Amino acid sequence: MPGAYWIAHVTVSDDAAYAKYAALATEAITAHGGKFMARGGTAIQKEGRAHPRNVVALFPSLDAANACYESATYQEALSHAKGASERDLVLVEAVE
Repeated sequence: MPGAYWIAHVTVSDDAAYAKYAALATEAITAHGGKFMARGGTAIQKEGRAHPRNVVALFPSLDAANACYESATYQEALSHAKGASERDLVLVEAVE
C-alpha cells in the first residue's frame, strides 16, 4: 500500500490562535503515523498563488491521512485555525 502526502499552503492572520492549531495538529499527525517532510521552510513559488507557510507530511497510507483529518484531535485543532488562517489542504496518495 503506498503512502500519502498531506500538503497544506497557509497564510496565518492570528499567530497566537494558529500556534494552538499547530500544537494540536502536530499531536494528531504524529498519532496517525505522519512525519513532517517540510514545515514552513523557505519556498520558491513558481506558479499559482503563494502562501508564506507550506507544510508536507508523509503518512503510511491515504486512509491514515484521512483518519487524521477526521480525528477528534485534528478537528479541535481546526477550531483554532478557522478565522486565524487561510488554508488550502490536499491529501494525495504517493506513487509506489
